[in-house]
Parts: sequence; C-alpha cells; structure tokens
Amino acid sequence: MFNFSSIGQRLSGPCGIQELMDDLGEALSITPDMRMLGGGQPAAIPAVQALWREQMQAMLADGSLDRTLLNYDPPGGNPLFREVFATFLKRECGWDVTKENIAVMPSSQSAFFLLFNLLAGDTPTGKKRILFPLLPDYIGYANQALTEGQFIAYRPIISPQGEREFKYHVDFEQLKITPDIAAMCVSCPTNPTGNVLTEAEFNQLRDLARHHGIPLMIDNAYGHPFPDVIHGSFRPKWEPGMIFSISLSKVGLPGVRTSVVVADPAIVKALSNMNAIVSLANGNVGQALLGPLLKDDTLLRLGREVIRPFYKERSDFAKATLTQALGDNLPWALHAQEGAFFLWLWLKDLPITAAELYRRLKARKVLVIPGHYFAFGLDEAWKHPHECLRLTYSQPAHIVQEALEILADEVRQAYA
Repeated sequence: MFNFSSIGQRLSGPCGIQELMDDLGEALSITPDMRMLGGGQPAAIPAVQALWREQMQAMLADGSLDRTLLNYDPPGGNPLFREVFATFLKRECGWDVTKENIAVMPSSQSAFFLLFNLLAGDTPTGKKRILFPLLPDYIGYANQALTEGQFIAYRPIISPQGEREFKYHVDFEQLKITPDIAAMCVSCPTNPTGNVLTEAEFNQLRDLARHHGIPLMIDNAYGHPFPDVIHGSFRPKWEPGMIFSISLSKVGLPGVRTSVVVADPAIVKALSNMNAIVSLANGNVGQALLGPLLKDDTLLRLGREVIRPFYKERSDFAKATLTQALGDNLPWALHAQEGAFFLWLWLKDLPITAAELYRRLKARKVLVIPGHYFAFGLDEAWKHPHECLRLTYSQPAHIVQEALEILADEVRQAYA
C-alpha cells in the first residue's frame, strides 16, 4: 500500500473528470457501439476537418512539419506565434494586447490548474480562494485545488423562460467578495449548461473584480473569438486585469492539446515559468497549424459561417427530438440554448438521483454526465444538480436521436 502525499491523494482519487474521460476512452475503443452523449468532444464537421488536412499538407510540402516535430519551443509558446496571435486579437477583436499578454499552454485544463494554484491556496497573507459566481460550472475545475477549501461558489438564480425552459443568472445579492478571494472564474458559454453571461452580468463581474483588485477569469473554450458558438450577440472583451483562456480543442483540434491565455504580462511570465517546470514546453503542432490562419479572418469566418450554424442546427434537432420523446406528462425543462455543445436537462423532483440515472443509461449503452459533478465549492447540499444531466449533441444525428429516445424511456421508468 502506497502512502500518497496529501496533494497526491487530492489529485489521484476518483473524480468526475476522470470518470468522464474513462467513459470517453472506452466508448472510442472498447465499446464503440456506446452512444456518447457525455464528453465535450467536437463534432466531425467536414469543412473543418478539410481545413486541418490542408494545413498539414502545406506543412508537409514546405518542410515546416519536420521543424515542428523536431524542435522544442519556449515554455510560454513560440514567440512568432505569440506575436501573430496578439496581432489577430488586436485586429479582429479590438483587444489592446501584445505578445507579452500571450501565453501558450498545453490545454485550458492545465492552464486553469496552474492559474488556480498560482493565485490561491496558502499565501504569506493567509489562505486565498477562487470564487465561482455562477454554478453549475465546468466539471474539470472541481478537483484542481491543491489545498482544502480553496474554491467557493454560489448558486444561481433560476429564471423560468417558459414552461419547458429556464436560465441561470448570477445572484449578485448573495455574491460576496471577501478579502480572501484571489480571483473569480466563469466559463462562457458555460460548460455544462450553455449559459452565456448577459452583458450586464459581465460588466458587473468586471466592475466587482476591478473594485477588489482581483482578476476575472473567463474560459472561452466554446466562445469568442473561436469557435464562437454563441447564438446571441454579446461577446466578452478582455481588458487589463482579466485572464481569458482560448482553446484550440473546440475548433476541431482537441488532439493537439493547445490553448492560449490572454493576461497581464506578470501572469504570462508566471505561467511560462510554471509550464517549464511541469511540462518543459508546449506541443508545437497546434501552433503550427493555427499560425497561418491568424493572418486574416479565416478563423472568425469558420466559426461564424460553419461551426456555429452546425451546432445551432444540431441543438435545435436535439431539442426537438428530446421534446417529442419526453412528451408533456413529465416535469422536465431545458436550459436556454445560448451556446456551446450541450443540452442541460432538469428533471424536476426526479425520484432517483442523476447519478443513478447515469448508471442505468450506461447499462443501456447511453453515456451522459450527471449534474452533481458541476456543483462544487458549496458549503451546503444542493438538490437541484442531482436532478440534472448534461447531454452533448456533437455525435452523428442518428446516434443522438437513438440515445435521447432511450434516455426518455429510462426517465419515464424512473418517474413511474
């Protein structure tokens, strides 16, 4: 029996993100007939895949692939890539940044792990914490703290949008920024719900962060500037003092494990130093594939004209399928579909837990994610997420339809 350290125990124990990735791996290899409504895997969009094949062929033709595979980059990212990325953000998004504001990381997941433990935990002035102002939020954050009590979170206001739809809002009356808060963090669009902050909510969070001298961290994995799967008009804007993370995964490149953090130079330098210790360097392939496309509006057009319409159509299809399958006699509702790749299903007064429903569905070869994994950092129990499921619709339409019909059948049995 090994005696793991306290940090080792925190990082090696069972957790939601490990269960999610194990399910995903098994579905892709051991049980390929599993209907995967669980992970955040992007869809295989032909036009997107064609673009990446063209980029790889160009790298083969000009010899740059050999250089990409052979060399290490600095731990903060390739200097030329950082320069061109900053120019892209300034030109296309109006963000006042230079390469000193850009850090390349081996995925958003690892970037937030480093950020959470850079800014919070045990410090010379006492314990500092990360505040999540709008639960539910990303499953991958939940187990990244290296000290006990490092995360604090607040429940949302649940606003009905109609008989079968609702939306989460930040509860500013309950939200408190105490002296031990080191930063606030929210994903936008939110994983798992697809919630997009309103402009008023974003501005109020920004103003709170400014007033208290702390960073506001925004995880843009599904949002602005790419893949830009936001169905409304509001786009959060980076400003000094904020920390934004932009991922290559949801633009069709999850395998390259690359993200970009936009932050003040002191944060960028700290992340670069930390990355040297834990990863030595970043992968080069993602930067090499993306770099040439940053010199014009290719990526913005790809999101606007291809990726966003694809997911909007798939979202509408999944909603219509689930609505028909569940019918009018069960107490269910969906979060407003504002972005990302998910349906967030609320089964009101569900007689079993969402975790038990997950197990029953898995036995019928349908994978979903139970909602309780997305509710962390709370001081007291919260029943609501145990009545919720995250459902992704990025798989082929026939698989989504089969899975949702099986889900509806299992839900009816649970209420019977």
